Amino acid sequence: MYLAEVNHKFITDYEFYLKTIQKLQHNSAMGNIKKLKKIIRQCVANDWLDKDPFRSYKITTKETHRNFLLKDELELLRTKNITVQRLDQVRDIFLFSCYTGLSYSDVMTLTQKDISIGIDGEQWIFTNRIKTGTASRIPLLPVAKEILDKYAAQPQIANTNRLLPKMTNQRLNSYLKEISDICEFNKELTFHCARHTFATTVTLTNGVPIETVGKMLGHKNLRTTQIYAKILDSKVSSDMKELKEKLMKVV
Repeated sequence: MYLAEVNHKFITDYEFYLKTIQKLQHNSAMGNIKKLKKIIRQCVANDWLDKDPFRSYKITTKETHRNFLLKDELELLRTKNITVQRLDQVRDIFLFSCYTGLSYSDVMTLTQKDISIGIDGEQWIFTNRIKTGTASRIPLLPVAKEILDKYAAQPQIANTNRLLPKMTNQRLNSYLKEISDICEFNKELTFHCARHTFATTVTLTNGVPIETVGKMLGHKNLRTTQIYAKILDSKVSSDMKELKEKLMKVV
């Protein structure tokens, strides 16, 4: 079709197509439409279109609930006795992401060359995010280091350049459902929950500044990190308790 044929009706039809034929959720459909809008705006700027078809179209997003593990749930997962090897491996890969904030694709592409000594003399992960290409610099926390040490000696890992067993995202998420049942979590676990757990429970809740968290997550701007910045009731409680103590001293 010709560029001049791109009008308001085309955009609404495109939205309908994305949601029905492609079966995308609302926010995912809006993400695709945002990309189209960016192209159309360039066309308008170059006078290839007389008017902007997006002028009367509003892109909206719905607030979504992002699952993550609370402190006690994370500890339960870490210490749970899991005898099935495939589930134990998935638990380890998931936990590694919980303590590094790396996404599935980033974890699966990690190699020995991505581990180096950081400014503090300790081991860090130095990598670029697959999704955005931005740099991530992440100090290795003890739990993450223990997991890497566990698999370093295994033949299937030692004979390759990888750091962890390789598994498809679909299989990981399928096994995570089994692990969630074993741990009796009343929530759906997906691999992305690990990244959110790192941002929320492991770092922000423990007082790590949001700017530092954003840098470790490889975010280009702080607004992206703020999506993860859920303040838990426990953090509100401890902050208010500290405030009460200060106010009592004044009185």
